Amino acid sequence: MTATADRTGTRLVTGHRRLLEQLRADGVRHLFGNPGSSEEGLLDEIARFPEIDYVLGLQEAAVVCTADGYAQATGRPAVVLLHSGVGLGNAVGSLYHALHRQTPMLVLAGEAGVAYDALEAHMSVNLVDVARPVTKYAARVTHPGSLLRMIRRGLKVAATPPRGPVFLALPQDVLDRLADEPVVPTAVPDTRVVPEPAAIQAAARLFAAAQAPVILAGDGVAASGGVAELVRFAETWGATVHGAMASELVMPWTHPLWGGLTGHMFGTDSAALVARADAVLICGTYVFPDVFPALGEVFRPGAPVVHVDLDPYAIAKNHPVTAGLLGDPRLTLRALTGALDEAMTGPQRQAAAERVRRHGARSTAARDQARTGDLARSGTAPLGMAAVAACLADLLPDDAIIFDEALTNSPALTRWLPPDRPGHFFQTPGGTLGVGIPGAIGAKLAHPGRTVVGFTGDGGGMYTCQALWTAAHHRIAAKIVVCHNGGYQLLKENLARYRRDNDEEPDADFPAFFDVRDPRVDYVALATAMGVPAARVQHAADLPATLQTMLDHDGPYLVEAALA
Repeated sequence: MTATADRTGTRLVTGHRRLLEQLRADGVRHLFGNPGSSEEGLLDEIARFPEIDYVLGLQEAAVVCTADGYAQATGRPAVVLLHSGVGLGNAVGSLYHALHRQTPMLVLAGEAGVAYDALEAHMSVNLVDVARPVTKYAARVTHPGSLLRMIRRGLKVAATPPRGPVFLALPQDVLDRLADEPVVPTAVPDTRVVPEPAAIQAAARLFAAAQAPVILAGDGVAASGGVAELVRFAETWGATVHGAMASELVMPWTHPLWGGLTGHMFGTDSAALVARADAVLICGTYVFPDVFPALGEVFRPGAPVVHVDLDPYAIAKNHPVTAGLLGDPRLTLRALTGALDEAMTGPQRQAAAERVRRHGARSTAARDQARTGDLARSGTAPLGMAAVAACLADLLPDDAIIFDEALTNSPALTRWLPPDRPGHFFQTPGGTLGVGIPGAIGAKLAHPGRTVVGFTGDGGGMYTCQALWTAAHHRIAAKIVVCHNGGYQLLKENLARYRRDNDEEPDADFPAFFDVRDPRVDYVALATAMGVPAARVQHAADLPATLQTMLDHDGPYLVEAALA
């Protein structure tokens, strides 16, 4: 039963219908999922609800990453439906990724029912406890009178900075009951706040005399729409900008002041970027997002450090700061720029302009030198990533979207396809493999009229290759490039670094299990089996024709680039 009426004639429906009506009221048009038996009533209702498209995936890790790519590309919460403890368990790694890149997402998981709790029945598990470490908020709906309240709370929390995935467990016996809560759109609080003028002016005075300033910027800048404001502030200050936990564009990579990403492995590398800075601004991120972070102090003694974020937990989380400003990055950067311009003297402004010129000359020379080296190697075997990226740069339309999980091949990729506009580039911040294929598919679903190319490695691609079937099934025309070097190259590079740090021979033989060559994974056969046409390219001379075929194909397409 899905509907009835009370004595007054008011239409009453079960929680299944009410839930979908709430999602419709909030503009949700896609529900990403892999179906299971503990959500039968909801799945049945979805089939009778044409306003919401059920995007079918074959494995939950891929489902969540597809939804993640969709949420990144739209900036709105994606909604996922998982199956009980098993489905949630499969999705945990992908939820970890969504949590750390602050993806707005509402994840629902069906379970048999509250009535069965005491029986510890088959597939029973405390879903909230499983989800809590990898979500921003986790709860369970236990009464039909609070179903929509909990759904709205989940959407609100997911969309409120710092954004992130939210989890709700949905017992089927709760959804089976009649629900009379009114359906109203979710209210997401406006967090466009800015610190008081006195705090802004004090920060500007700390910054004005700096001669070697550095900015560390993260996804909070992108989420606030503050890229242009960051550029203007950096130019006014003459400061080098580094992306820290920046999976989206925070500054055009072609800008003279862009200094590159901090990386996410070794704290000594990140600390070196600020060791000589005589003033530091941290904005929209935390310091430092490394696997092996620096335990001691990272900033130069006496250097003023100002941290701007909408997340009070992130401010001064790991290292002391001079001032912490709770505020929207876009508005706060705009206010800081005006205050800094007033606080700086004429000679200080001239020195800032000179820093912009000098850094621009160095970065242009370094990029030109690297590209010259790429071109010198482009005609040789084996095929290099730079040749693939350079060819794509000539073929892609101006509004193309890149979803980058090329990892060790990302430097070559971004030399030839440098990110330069918001909404055109997304990248994994690291920590979870397998986001490249489904992320690109989700981004293409969000922007069906634009060309979307996703990059992954032959290792990472195996984690979520099931997403290729989803692309074929729903005719989502994402293009995928697999950078196939026959092994875990990132592990090799990190082990070589570990050996150097311990005074060992870095180029000694690597463990045999760092290679994936016997047998070598055949991505062309794998994609074809999933219903996606594919081709392998091994020589630079074959790149133009192969990549053009990929781009011209009316549907999803995969190219396996044999890089080694």
